[in-house]
Amino acid sequence: MSIIEAIILGAVQGLTEFLPVSSSGHLALLQKLFGISEGALLFDILVHVGTLFAVFVVLWDDIWELLRKPIQAKTGFLIIATIPTVIVALFFKDLIESAFASAQFLGFAFLLTGTALFVSERLSRRSGVIREYMGIPDVLIIGIMQAIAIIPGVSRSGFTLAGALSRKVERGIAARFSFLLSIPAILGALVLQLKDVISGEASGSPDAAPLIAGVLTAGIVGFFSVKLMLKIVKEHSLIGFAVYVVCLGILILADQYVSHFFFTV
Repeated sequence: MSIIEAIILGAVQGLTEFLPVSSSGHLALLQKLFGISEGALLFDILVHVGTLFAVFVVLWDDIWELLRKPIQAKTGFLIIATIPTVIVALFFKDLIESAFASAQFLGFAFLLTGTALFVSERLSRRSGVIREYMGIPDVLIIGIMQAIAIIPGVSRSGFTLAGALSRKVERGIAARFSFLLSIPAILGALVLQLKDVISGEASGSPDAAPLIAGVLTAGIVGFFSVKLMLKIVKEHSLIGFAVYVVCLGILILADQYVSHFFFTV
């Protein structure tokens, strides 16, 4: 992996981590197009750490509140919502890594993301009271949606937002909780991957310079992306993102099953 490729991938990660279009899916797609295989998963995890810093900067007030008063409902909600992801990551780790490396299910995963966004927007705009609070049933649904989003091409932010919006949680609250929930998810993924690197089970790693370039780029772009997305979720529909990922999924499936220009089934 060259430094230029790492910067491109880092910028894509920073932009797409918080947009509901799947950062892991876009990284898997670009790594496939660039012919990058060695260390692809490690690079993916580390550029996610870059965007993690962006979350800390933008949402520092929320994070400081949790650190200052750790015994509160929001802390419990974050723990409950993280549990399904932990279970899936521990029991299906090899399958997830295989799916990421092969990009075989990318097209279907993008279609799934688009469908979730369409359905959640419809449900959120039905008549009924918009709630400025969350309960345990809401948090469990958001957690299950995040667990499903481990699949490359399924957007973590898109699925968690879809879970919250379908429950008629206020859009600003849904967005902030979704982005806070990315913190334990990214840290957990980092721990699992570093364990493999230390034990020698991971399939190689990029050189240090591309890794650093990718992480820095992801963090800088991610800072602006998370601020933008907080505004978009509060003020606009997510249907445009749904249309984008559905079209992308269709193009990938057409290539996988018809043209075979980039992909083979």
